[in-house]
Amino acid sequence: MEELTGRLLVAAPRASEEQPVDDVEDDVFDRSVVLVLHHDDEGAHGLVLNRPLSAEVDAVLPGWQQHVATPQCLFQGGPVSLDSALGLVSVPGDDTSLGIKRLFGAVGLVDLDAPPVVVMPEVAALRIFAGYTGWSGGQLEGEIRRGSWFVVDAEARDAFTDDPRDLWGDVLRRQAGTLRLVASFPVDPSLN
Repeated sequence: MEELTGRLLVAAPRASEEQPVDDVEDDVFDRSVVLVLHHDDEGAHGLVLNRPLSAEVDAVLPGWQQHVATPQCLFQGGPVSLDSALGLVSVPGDDTSLGIKRLFGAVGLVDLDAPPVVVMPEVAALRIFAGYTGWSGGQLEGEIRRGSWFVVDAEARDAFTDDPRDLWGDVLRRQAGTLRLVASFPVDPSLN
């Protein structure tokens, strides 16, 4: 399988007989867009980009609220370790910055234990996530083979969009061919 680091996983729509609509609405992966932060033979992990929560960032990380991108709230990054927080940042240029670990391109993780005044001058955008997604070796590849995920290229704006709830459809609509049509797939196909 190809290297997936830095790419997007877009959840394939589920047929109503696969999972009842009420269950799908509570599923963090339903119509999710995941940015893969790391992928190798031992597994993968990433962040769900389109699950904003009603909680403010200052409720869990005082001092960071004023620095996060719009919408200024906490995001659910996945079902794993919901009691932990990750700060995803966009860092222009090629320089290394104190308190920031660059992952790929302009995307990195910020040390949330560092004072914001130290790291924020180097940051173009910041989003805080509770939890992350994770797969053991071969697990994600199996889900992709079964058709659970579409793998597409990420664009710089995806991780920090002002309209995260529309990201699933936006990403699919910019794809070529039949994948573009998936964006119009109804939430409950039985009502179609």
